[in-house]
Amino acid sequence: MSNSKLHLIKLSVGSESVDSLIAWQAEKRKDWPEGLPRHVTRMWPRREEELLQGGSIFWVVQGLVQCRQRILRLDEVIGDDGIRRCAIVLEPEVIRTTTAPKRPFQGWRYLKPEDAPVDLPKTRQSEDTLPPDLSAALADIGIL
Repeated sequence: MSNSKLHLIKLSVGSESVDSLIAWQAEKRKDWPEGLPRHVTRMWPRREEELLQGGSIFWVVQGLVQCRQRILRLDEVIGDDGIRRCAIVLEPEVIRTTTAPKRPFQGWRYLKPEDAPVDLPKTRQSEDTLPPDLSAALADIGIL
């Protein structure tokens, strides 16, 4: 067992922007226990201990990693079909990050801290975002 931090990376399917992800979570907040955002997945992370050492879920929006939310805990959820699932319970604050292109993938993946995009400074959190294609092009050449 390791004592180092680990993150997850996940596509935010259906999100057009970070703002639309934030709006969707705000709308769903009344339906979630304790009002905390959660992502329910079929697979339980085997590296739970590392995720709970301060890990985050990094969201891929429109082909770019653009933000993250800190993982608070993993809750067991039993679906209507009787199947055990994992609810990844998240801190409500969405933290914008530098953008990084990411090809589509299914499910979630582990993300090492050294491979994770860095947080944007608080002074840049409210700036207008670049169009996804321009942001991806700039990230490809190492400017963002």
